[in-house]
Amino acid sequence: MGLASGLDTLCGQSFGAKQYQMLGIHIQRAMLVLSVVSVFLSIICLNTKPILIAMHQDHEISEEAGQYALFMIPSIFSYGLLQCLVRFLQTQNIVFPMMICSGITALFHMLLCWVLVFKSKLGSRGAALANSISYWINVLLMALYIKFSSSCVKTWTGFSKAALHKIPTFLKISIPSALMLCFKAWSFEIVVLLAGLLPNPKLETSVLSICLNTFAILWMIPFGLSAAVSTRVSNELGGGQPQAASLAVKVGLVMVIIEGVTVALLMILLRNIWGSIYSNEKEVVSYVASTMPILAISCFLDGIQSMLSGIARGCGWQKIGAYVNFGAFYLLGIPCATILVFVLHMRAKVKFLSFFLHHMFHLHVSKESYFPSILCYFHTLFILCRGFGWGS
Repeated sequence: MGLASGLDTLCGQSFGAKQYQMLGIHIQRAMLVLSVVSVFLSIICLNTKPILIAMHQDHEISEEAGQYALFMIPSIFSYGLLQCLVRFLQTQNIVFPMMICSGITALFHMLLCWVLVFKSKLGSRGAALANSISYWINVLLMALYIKFSSSCVKTWTGFSKAALHKIPTFLKISIPSALMLCFKAWSFEIVVLLAGLLPNPKLETSVLSICLNTFAILWMIPFGLSAAVSTRVSNELGGGQPQAASLAVKVGLVMVIIEGVTVALLMILLRNIWGSIYSNEKEVVSYVASTMPILAISCFLDGIQSMLSGIARGCGWQKIGAYVNFGAFYLLGIPCATILVFVLHMRAKVKFLSFFLHHMFHLHVSKESYFPSILCYFHTLFILCRGFGWGS
């Protein structure tokens, strides 16, 4: 997803400038780069178990995670290709066919999960295998649409040797794009590892997994809005219409704030029953309920951050976004979490206090180890200080 998000800038602005043939070249170049990167990621997945054990994680958890990662390897390649296809269509404002393809894939996925998880008794391995198969189905459906649809006649003219050239130019955009996303995603994984070092790691990682899964589900809404604004901004800038891009930014921010407030209120109202969807253990359900208010605040602020990240991708400001995310997560958020939890042994109350003391920070707080982690308002201030002055 990270490397492919460079296409938000390249394909979006090329489409706005009416350089339609360049979209096909950009996507081929991206698919080549992502396929190569997927090979190295697969090697990491093959060694998940020893890596986790070397990090002093619970052996039983490491064994299960290693098995899951092994069966997820096929999905690494398909997911990379899928993200390229999504960006290719999205930057052309072709959204409905993607929704149909994803809907068909979702139906197949439910059947696959039932067969591979329960009927075959593969458990988590079956879930990973179902994910891999579903991603490949989605890739196939979208590829067929692009190949045979009249909507892509101008932008997809077949494979070209031109895609093998100017790869460093693509990397200048895609690497900062990847870092901007990875710095955020990796911080989640670091928090999971920190939770595994706490007393009763099974409980901690279970609660954290529920919180992260909830966060990921709700994140899809602002992420979708940010993708729309990213496309709009890149198209308008490519077409030489900076004022229209500025208007798109303002509308997007208003929409994501309204969505964030609504979702946050629902999370708080449903906090006492949400954990029971995932677990029957009272301790887990109670633990999740006490975390939900902070998680609600986190989702609200992350929605704003996601929108601003989408704007940055549309403008080609990925390098600045990468610097901001690195400083927020790794120079502030993770060190604070480590000190407060492992040195000062502070618990839930300090997290609520931390929100008021650090109101400008984006909160991602697990019951034991999550602390303020991202300066989402730095993104806001940066964009507002620029004054949307794209005309210059």
